Amino acid sequence: MYRQTKNYQNLQKRIFDGVGEYGIPQIEPTQYKKCEWIGFNYARSEKNRAGKGVHFFLDDYQFSVVWQNPDKYLDMFRQFTHVMSPDFSTYTDFPKAIQIYNHYRKHWVGAYLQENGVNVIPTISWSTPDSFEWCFDGEPIGGVVAVSSVGAANSKVKKALFLAGYNEMMDRLQPEVVLFIGKVLEECEGNIVQIKAFHNRFDELKGQ
Repeated sequence: MYRQTKNYQNLQKRIFDGVGEYGIPQIEPTQYKKCEWIGFNYARSEKNRAGKGVHFFLDDYQFSVVWQNPDKYLDMFRQFTHVMSPDFSTYTDFPKAIQIYNHYRKHWVGAYLQENGVNVIPTISWSTPDSFEWCFDGEPIGGVVAVSSVGAANSKVKKALFLAGYNEMMDRLQPEVVLFIGKVLEECEGNIVQIKAFHNRFDELKGQ
């Protein structure tokens, strides 16, 4: 009775077969259509949604509602050209269980949106090289992916971790297009399309 009446980690809505050791829901590849990107925190107030995409490179609390009530946003998301899978954090200092849980949540939402007619672009994230054992589970081969380098160049250690994960992603997923949020590091290869980070766009608007 409890499982039927409460939000049981969204399993009352959909249980995906999943892949890998942790049963991560699979996101299918998609092709990139050029669009303007806005954060989820602006999506609800955006009236001209055609030709725009929604990203989740924000603090997790700003989009946790999508996990809590995904059906509420289906109609809105279908009006956008693309919606990225929500980038729940996998920080290196998080316990491994939380990192895997956040990877699962990202994929559950991405697969659920995709199954319900939303054009989903997978957001790829990783922490330490140990995470390579699971952080690419459920990601598509080919198609388009999105990554963020924001904060990656703050130290040699962070840059090395970012490049290690980026190179692993390229080897495993072989994406046709990489949407790059933030500064494109010169060591990064591939068919890269840079998307300006939100703070850069905000600075531009202030300068007008």
